[in-house]
Amino acid sequence: MMTQQEDKMNGKSDFAARSHLYQEFLAEREEILKHKWIESEKAGNDIGFEKALLDWIRKHRDKWRSERRSST
Repeated sequence: MMTQQEDKMNGKSDFAARSHLYQEFLAEREEILKHKWIESEKAGNDIGFEKALLDWIRKHRDKWRSERRSST
């Protein structure tokens, strides 16, 4: 039997699983992490999440978003 706290946590995770906005956030985050890995490999050291995020937004975000919109 689940406690009330466990019920609340399951409800939150169910909401997150159903939330379109959260799913988009996760997909975008995954792309940023891929970009971070690629650019870190090129640089020969970890460039950090913030640098990867800003670089990805400048160079790739608009195209990525428009491709996602057109595929749905």
